[in-house]
Amino acid sequence: MGLRRLIYASSSSVYGDTPDLPKREDMPPNPISPYALSKYVGERYCQMFTWIYGLETVSLRYFNVFGPRQNPRSQYAAVVPRFVEAFLIGRPPVIFGDGEQSRDFTYVDNVVQANLLAADAEGAAGEVFNIACGARTTINELAELIAGLTGSNLKAKHASPRPGDVRHSQADISKARRTLGYSPSVSLIGGLRKTVEWYRHLRSL
Repeated sequence: MGLRRLIYASSSSVYGDTPDLPKREDMPPNPISPYALSKYVGERYCQMFTWIYGLETVSLRYFNVFGPRQNPRSQYAAVVPRFVEAFLIGRPPVIFGDGEQSRDFTYVDNVVQANLLAADAEGAAGEVFNIACGARTTINELAELIAGLTGSNLKAKHASPRPGDVRHSQADISKARRTLGYSPSVSLIGGLRKTVEWYRHLRSL
């Protein structure tokens, strides 16, 4: 049985640090890290296989995915599991830079929904879609939300900014709504609540 359609996991990092917000799929890519460049190259490979060989491909640009089962101690760990673990064990989390950089945090259930929709949506082959919630939250605000959900009074510490970090990121998800029928079902606070509960349960085992 042959492969009909391939869904490629791309990333919002392909937009780089362009100041225009929200990010739209028709904006010129501007990757500023090896990781971002590799994601963009993957998108182009997918499109070429669609155009030249007829293999249906859909690239989904995920924006800051979080949820249960992420390893907070990995060198590639996302900010949400790092913050959750830090607050739960009573250690101040570390924010790189002033914390006013912002992200469009996306709970994993929304990403799963997008993948399932992309597998069958008409008119999606060869296209790229933003998958996010369409809202911005600063890292300082994120730390405050997680502190509240964990019942912690700790304040985050600040360290030097990391090179290659994007200052602001927010998705325009209208194309995914229109073509895929995508609509994020879990809000940021709802996703954070589920995530904190999962890590708290894990620590109780």
